[in-house]
Amino acid sequence: MKKALLAMVVVAAAGYGVYRWRAHEAPVAAKTDSNLVTNRLWIDHLPRGERDTIQVFAAITEEPIGVFEAASRWKGEFEFFRYEQHGDELRIFFPQSNTRDKVRAKATECNRGGMDYCLELEGSSHGVKKYYSREGWEIGSTRDAEVLINKLAL
Repeated sequence: MKKALLAMVVVAAAGYGVYRWRAHEAPVAAKTDSNLVTNRLWIDHLPRGERDTIQVFAAITEEPIGVFEAASRWKGEFEFFRYEQHGDELRIFFPQSNTRDKVRAKATECNRGGMDYCLELEGSSHGVKKYYSREGWEIGSTRDAEVLINKLAL
């Protein structure tokens, strides 16, 4: 339970950390869709100012837990979830609202607005349909999430 709470806090903080992201690493070799969807921080756009709200999605396989978040530097809302992954389908359970979603996730390498990866989510009652990520935004474990937060200079 302690690890899950830490993961939730770190994932939520990662959304804020995007505001401070300045470095961009060169893309690496292609990864499969299933490897790209989870264990990575996804955002809908880079913030245009400290009050610009961005959408964040992340799902960590270590627990497995995830989050949908809408946040600016000053205000945010989030809902955590548990999930099972079956190929390109995520079966998501939101414990707070006691609701479920079947989400089809398609992640690919792309080059849009300085981002290396694109994610499309279909069937979700939360967040937006399109997200983007960069190489170096991997969060495969709670420890990796801590390292990413430190790298983003929070």
